[in-house]
Amino acid sequence: MEGEQETRLQLQMLRAVVDGMIQRKFGRVVNITSGAVKAPIPELGLSNGARTGLTGFIAGLSRTTVRHNVTINNLLPGPFETDRLRSNLEFNAKKTGKTAAELRKVRTDANPAGRFGTIEEFGDACAFLCSAQAGFITGQNLLMDGGQYPGTF
Repeated sequence: MEGEQETRLQLQMLRAVVDGMIQRKFGRVVNITSGAVKAPIPELGLSNGARTGLTGFIAGLSRTTVRHNVTINNLLPGPFETDRLRSNLEFNAKKTGKTAAELRKVRTDANPAGRFGTIEEFGDACAFLCSAQAGFITGQNLLMDGGQYPGTF
């Protein structure tokens, strides 16, 4: 349900801002979805579907707005060092009888980067997509997961 509500809110926000951006001949929209768009997470069934649907919608819409210098892209974060990640580690530690540090090590060891992403890295990628220099990038899905996704597309 959480993913569906987020998707609905993102679509409402798009409707509220895109026409004005087109009139001004400049705009940048960056949706933050999830790496689950490329590799669905079993526990997030409906959320996976809602985010994937939003991604498809953005692909089409972005190709109609770019002519007006309005780009729309998606950031697909994987594991980032956030309060949510830390609370999930704590929650799962209690469930499994392991420590959060043990679970953290398992997750970082499994990631090709050997770590979680930083909020600064995420912010920098978002800032670039919002910049005037990113005017030729639209309808794209930037997966930020430290190389975790095994595919090439």
